[in-house]
Amino acid sequence: MQAAALIVAAGKGERAGGGVPKQFRKIGGRSLVAHAIAAFDRHPAIGPIAVVVAPGQEAALAEYPRSVLIVTGGAERQDSVANGLAALAAVGCDVVLIHDAARPFLAARVIDDLLIALERHDGAIPALPVVDTLARTGETLGETVDRAQLVRVQTPQAFRFAAIVEAHETWAGGAATDDAQMARAAGFSVITVAGDVMLEKITHEADFAAAEARLAQALVSRTGMGFDVHRLEDGRPLWLGGVQIPHHQGLAGHSDADVALHAIVDALLGAIGAGDIGSHFPPTDPQWKGADSARFITHAADLIAQAGGIIDHVDLTIICEAPKIGPHREAMRERIAALLAVDPSRISVKATTTERLGFTGRGEGIAAQAVATVRS
Repeated sequence: MQAAALIVAAGKGERAGGGVPKQFRKIGGRSLVAHAIAAFDRHPAIGPIAVVVAPGQEAALAEYPRSVLIVTGGAERQDSVANGLAALAAVGCDVVLIHDAARPFLAARVIDDLLIALERHDGAIPALPVVDTLARTGETLGETVDRAQLVRVQTPQAFRFAAIVEAHETWAGGAATDDAQMARAAGFSVITVAGDVMLEKITHEADFAAAEARLAQALVSRTGMGFDVHRLEDGRPLWLGGVQIPHHQGLAGHSDADVALHAIVDALLGAIGAGDIGSHFPPTDPQWKGADSARFITHAADLIAQAGGIIDHVDLTIICEAPKIGPHREAMRERIAALLAVDPSRISVKATTTERLGFTGRGEGIAAQAVATVRS
């Protein structure tokens, strides 16, 4: 089955505060909707990903590197979902997982269980048992409600595509609380699979702190190291840390030879166990001749994002006698931070010499080493 994901992110999210819709507020350095996109993006069974946003919110998705289908939402949630389904119909799919951006931490196991359930049923939803005592209330506490037959419904809710499209087209019940309600009203079978406590919905301000804590427990901090060397030669521009620096010589290499960015790329790739720069951009490949090393570093950042990782810090040391790095340090920090889509406070740029010892001391080349810390 060709599976697609539809993420609903068109709400106002006013109860969460923060001055921006909650789906665009950040946890662990990434917005809620970016976390949701990444969860579907890294699952091998998911193809097209559509994200429904309110008019004017399209630019807020720019932080996520993968191309997604951006859809404009409607007045109500069910209108936004209908718009998303119409967009997915144009690209084609057999099943669709409809997910709320306010549930950013989606495990692959939940997606697996939903897709398996769709082999025999029209729809499937993740649900958790109710563990608290439930009671009716008015001015005083009323009778308790039997919780044995109750569950807490989560998303994503998965459906055979034709079934959920029909459910939306035939719905006449007013505002729907979720898509499973509409599917059942249309006569389709919907079963439950085991939910996940990490799928708790973020609604109020306090939920963000709780989500940060859950994320910290789920991610593992990893460190990668990178080292690179390029010789200096006449007639070439000198690129260091993504910044062109005035100097009488430049660095020789197949690409632009930015030794600083190359060291950072290797550190980032090492932190997620993804090989080295040469395995991704072979120096024997003519397409990388003279290439801007910014392409290499954004590629490494994309891989980390697709793996659900967060770049916490990069520490770069440039080793050379000349030119002086100090006057260009802040420009390098800003450029590297922009390429990695992180705050400049997470980037450190230092320089040192070898006291005129070795090839760097003789001015024959420049070396760089980098350490990257990534949570994934």
